[in-house]
Amino acid sequence: MDWSSSLQGLAGGILIGLSATWLMATLGRIAGISGIIGTLITARPEGDSAWRLAFLLGLVSGPVLLLLAGSGLGDSTFSLGNVAGAPGEVIGEPAGGVPLMLVAGLLVGLGTGLGSGCTSGHGVCGLSRLSVRSMVATLTFLVAAIITVFVVRHVIGGGA
Repeated sequence: MDWSSSLQGLAGGILIGLSATWLMATLGRIAGISGIIGTLITARPEGDSAWRLAFLLGLVSGPVLLLLAGSGLGDSTFSLGNVAGAPGEVIGEPAGGVPLMLVAGLLVGLGTGLGSGCTSGHGVCGLSRLSVRSMVATLTFLVAAIITVFVVRHVIGGGA
């Protein structure tokens, strides 16, 4: 068993939980990424965009800082969650190509609109508040993901 990956996942989960709790405790807001981005892009109340921008910058700055520090960590077995096929790559080429990735991204955006939220809003914040709506939404997300993986890997045959 790879304890390093397990501990990294645990640390990441704790940080996500702490950030969601902090946002709820300090601003009374749900840490739903699609809502934060959507409201930042569209009309928003005056003065409401600063915390949204700071949250999103914090969200992307952590991985960027880890990537910049990665070469100086010294341990060649240390992994930053590399999902690429080769050790020197960070992420690698999208498995289905860029056009498929763009269509998938648009479908996810459509789904977050139809579901009135995303996995972070419903799955992290909603489930922790025992919201029945979030339980149904999260179950729907998971079932859709399972079906998608099955279809892509076993029906279409496009994955490992």
